[in-house]
Amino acid sequence: MRMYLSSFRTGDHPEQMLALLHRPPASDVPVAVIANAVDALPAGEREAAVERELGALSGLGLRPVELDLRTFFERPGAQIAAALARFPLVWVRGGNVFVLRQAMARSGADRALVDLLRQDAFVYAGYSAGACVLAPDLRGLEECDAPEAVGTAYGDEARWDGLALLDYVVVPHIDSPGHPETEILGTVADRYRSQGTAHRTLRDGQAIVIDGLDTSVC
Repeated sequence: MRMYLSSFRTGDHPEQMLALLHRPPASDVPVAVIANAVDALPAGEREAAVERELGALSGLGLRPVELDLRTFFERPGAQIAAALARFPLVWVRGGNVFVLRQAMARSGADRALVDLLRQDAFVYAGYSAGACVLAPDLRGLEECDAPEAVGTAYGDEARWDGLALLDYVVVPHIDSPGHPETEILGTVADRYRSQGTAHRTLRDGQAIVIDGLDTSVC
């Protein structure tokens, strides 16, 4: 598997993400942008949030397009798998991890992502909720993200299982002055430590880089 899991946006070393593509030069690469973590926002705010992601990735020389998981809800899982497989890089935006998890479940993207990543079909990259959703379990993250937002977005109940592509929880925004969630996520990390829950913390600017058997933080 190849992953670039950032605390906030593209982090301080986006070149490390581009290097995971293993194909120089890493420019003009099509990127699927999954922004469903912000589906509970009003339409205008969601649109602005998506545009920020597209602009940031375009600034790296990439060709981002939104892949809205809602268009695949209740359709055969093979359809989202085929859509994802067309891209060498999938970027998963931050937002509400429970909303993102439900969107992945209803579209079949959860199973498709797991299967395709195990085949090393593309690079999985993203930040905040996009990294948190890869954990075995999402319990504890409700201190930061409201599970009730799933009802706002889709009229569904939240689910608590992650994709289990990692054997730990990524806790972003730690010791990140200026980020509104840094204090509460510090509390979440403290609780994980006291409970013995496997986790890794990231400051804004940092990212976990996974390339096969190699894992590092940049």
